[in-house]
Amino acid sequence: MAKFEMDTEFIRKLAQLLDETHLGEIELVDGERRIKIARPTVTYASAPVAAPAAPTPVAAAAAAPARDLAIHPGAVKSPMVGTAFLSPEPGKPVFVSVGDKVTAGQTLLIIEAMKTFNPIKAPRAGTVAQILIDNAQPVEFGEPLMIVE
Repeated sequence: MAKFEMDTEFIRKLAQLLDETHLGEIELVDGERRIKIARPTVTYASAPVAAPAAPTPVAAAAAAPARDLAIHPGAVKSPMVGTAFLSPEPGKPVFVSVGDKVTAGQTLLIIEAMKTFNPIKAPRAGTVAQILIDNAQPVEFGEPLMIVE
């Protein structure tokens, strides 16, 4: 079976189009290739409505660093929605650990999206300062995954 190459820039543009048009999903088919970008849907069960609790200072403080990390110059962000894996397969060593020196283009992790495993590569050489996700964690488009300084 031929390897299916993902154009992450094209996927980013599709995701941006999804946001701009407020569509639920976009699907493109070209021969045997198929790309589907969908907005997650949330269903709420019917329950008595209570007044929302004020956010605790701890929760607010925890949310602020996550936003700060997204704008960090060394942030490696997810180019797609999917499930992130820190090793090539179960039982194998992780691609990188905190403190590892990496080269530009080196695989840092993989994201499974639509049954395709997409390598996420280091945008530049540096040292892995932080790993912001856990193995097999669902990730969103634009979510910071690692910090490479």
